Amino acid sequence: MRPDIAPAPADNQLTPDRAELGKILFFDPRLSGSNWISCATCHNPALGWSDGLPTAIGVGMKTLHRATPTILNAVYNKIQMWDGRAPSLEEQATGPIVSPDEMNENLDDLVKELSTIPGYKELFERSYPGEGINKQTISKAIASFERTVVSTESPFDKWRKGDKKAVNESVKRGFTLFEGKANCAACHQGFNFVDNGFHNIGLKKISDAEDEGRFAHKKVKVLKGAFKTPTLRDIALTAPYMHSGVYKTLEEVVDHYNRGGENLENPDPNLKPLNLTDQEKSDLVAFLKSLTGKHMAMTVPQLPN
Repeated sequence: MRPDIAPAPADNQLTPDRAELGKILFFDPRLSGSNWISCATCHNPALGWSDGLPTAIGVGMKTLHRATPTILNAVYNKIQMWDGRAPSLEEQATGPIVSPDEMNENLDDLVKELSTIPGYKELFERSYPGEGINKQTISKAIASFERTVVSTESPFDKWRKGDKKAVNESVKRGFTLFEGKANCAACHQGFNFVDNGFHNIGLKKISDAEDEGRFAHKKVKVLKGAFKTPTLRDIALTAPYMHSGVYKTLEEVVDHYNRGGENLENPDPNLKPLNLTDQEKSDLVAFLKSLTGKHMAMTVPQLPN
C-alpha cells in the first residue's frame, strides 16, 4: 500500500502554501523562455500527467527523442528522470526549465521576471518566509506540488484489501502471471511497481541517433541503453509506452516482453522469451489496467499578476 506521508527533505517539508505556490508555477507558461510552455504543457493532468505523444515536443515545436514520463508518484522515486540524472525532486524541478530543448529559460532571468510580479512576491513570502524568490525556492515550490501528485486507490488495491468483487478472474490470473511466469515483478515491485533501477529492455531503434540512457551518467556496461523503471500506476492513462513511446497499447507492450525484446545488443539479464498464451497475455493486460485508479481532481490555477 502507498505510504501515508510523502517523503520530503528537512528544508522543504510539505505545507499547503508551498504546494499551492508550486502548482501555480507548474501551470505558469512564464517559466519558459518563450512564455508559452509550462510544466503542465507536457505533464498534462488530463493525460495521466504526460502528453499522449510518442516523444515530447519542446521549444519551437522541436520533437525530442524521449517520451514525457508521468510525474504521478514521482515523490516515491529514489532518483528522477529516465536516465536518473536528477537525484531529487528539487533538482528535477528546474531541469526542464533550463534545458535549451525544452523550456529554454535562464534561471537568473526567471528570478528577475517573477520578482516583478507582486502576486508572486506575496506567495513566496507566505511559503518560504525570508528566503525570497530565487532558484532554490522556485525548485522547492515545484517539488512540493509534485509531492501532491499521487495515485488514488485502484481496483487492484481494493481487491488486495479484501474486496473480492473489485476485480474479475482475469485480473487475478494476470497478477499471478505478473509475479510468476511473466517475470514482470523482477523490475516492477512494491506499491509503486518500480525498483528504482535501470534496464535495457531491448527496444527497437526508432532513429539512427544512439541514446545511451543511464550509461551517459554512469559508465557501467549493463547500463548502456538502460532507462529507469517507470511506475505502472495509472498506466491505462499514460500511452504511448516506453521511454521512446514506441508502443501505442499495453497489448503491444506485453507482446514485446513475450518476444524477449527486439534489439538484443546489450539486454537486461532478465529479458527472455516468455511463451505466454493469448489468454495469458490478455490476463496480464487486464491486471495492468486494474492499477488505474480514480482520476485525481485538479483545477487550473489563476496566475498572479
